[in-house]
Amino acid sequence: MRILALILVALIAALHSYIAYFEIFAWETTGPRVFATLPADLFADTVLLAANQGMYNAFLAAGLIWSLLIQDRKWQSNIASCFLIFVAVAGCFAAFTISTRILFVQAMPAIIALILLVLARRGASGN
Repeated sequence: MRILALILVALIAALHSYIAYFEIFAWETTGPRVFATLPADLFADTVLLAANQGMYNAFLAAGLIWSLLIQDRKWQSNIASCFLIFVAVAGCFAAFTISTRILFVQAMPAIIALILLVLARRGASGN
């Protein structure tokens, strides 16, 4: 269970690393193709806003990657849980304000990883 949770943490970190790259470096080039329903001239005007948002995604990815490098299992779980909660809350807010699709792409994987971490921790403590 723990290994599966950590694999999911790594995948979520990779997703947020990609989102950070996209928002910081590829907003004007890739953005119009990804968000085809938005006017193309919007991307040049919002490049700094997207880069700022990308930094937040980079921080989420960094925290999740950091958690994977921690040797102590209890602290690894604590740090991973903290950053997964951040991801889940951000995903739920975005699902409510932008698109329900984000709930399934961002929030649900984080919630599933959190559940797996809790189950692994309970299994390790013998409860």
